[in-house]
Amino acid sequence: MASRTTRLLLKTTSLKTPLLVLLVSAAALLQSGCSSLFFFPDKTTYITPDRLNLSFENVYLDTSDGETLHGWWLPAQSRPKGTVYFLHGNAQNISSHLLNIAWLPAEGYNVFTIDYRGYGKSTGAPDIEGALHDSETGLRWLVNKPDVQNAPIFLLGQSLGGALGLTLASEWVQRNETPEINGVVLDGTFSGFRGIAKEKLSEFWLTWPLQIPLSWTIPNEYEGVDQIANISPVPVMVIHSVRDGIIPFHHGQSLYEAASEPKQFLQTDTPHGATFIIPAYKNSVLEFLRDD
Repeated sequence: MASRTTRLLLKTTSLKTPLLVLLVSAAALLQSGCSSLFFFPDKTTYITPDRLNLSFENVYLDTSDGETLHGWWLPAQSRPKGTVYFLHGNAQNISSHLLNIAWLPAEGYNVFTIDYRGYGKSTGAPDIEGALHDSETGLRWLVNKPDVQNAPIFLLGQSLGGALGLTLASEWVQRNETPEINGVVLDGTFSGFRGIAKEKLSEFWLTWPLQIPLSWTIPNEYEGVDQIANISPVPVMVIHSVRDGIIPFHHGQSLYEAASEPKQFLQTDTPHGATFIIPAYKNSVLEFLRDD
């Protein structure tokens, strides 16, 4: 795939940013639209599972459109209670998000996580369609792995990963795919790609006039509030922090209100992406996994 322009959305911009930088950013937005502007990948390896005394396996998956995805398989440290498929947020790569799921193997859960195209050791350059394709590629590999058969499978998505996972779970349920997903956890997830694009563009005077034309370059089938009800009867847990400075709290509220039963809402008070530094929040998720 061709290289992409600098990603702008879902990041805060300093009010002291030079005018020239803002003008260049606006030009990039006009040129590319919004679809590719949700992604901030890098190739740096921040930490590997062995540094945390975790057993792991490198996994490489070929997509149907010619990319190669890298992921990690982290086996449970005891007899598996189930498997968690983790989809990470929009910045860096799986190595910087590892601490969000490193605690699960000790609790008896296998974990599988992938880097979307353009992230870490995965090839290509990201966009929404590609990342959705990658998330499904990872799930299809996972459900065919002998280690996970005859045990529950859960999807955990944070931020961007939650938006991707929400779409994936909705389509999986509606197509009656097997095996079934046993539960979906959405942590700090925005209510829709088009909605968050419009919201972020409206925050700055230079991009304010562009909020409607650019956000409308994103197809409306990616709005999570329109899809989340389709996950039922699979249980959903929505987690959102009142202190989230990246994805405002109202996004989590909107997703929860739009979801059908069975559903749970966990209100937290950590910064964006930091839910699992608090033991009580880990325990709430473990209770959700045990109940489903």
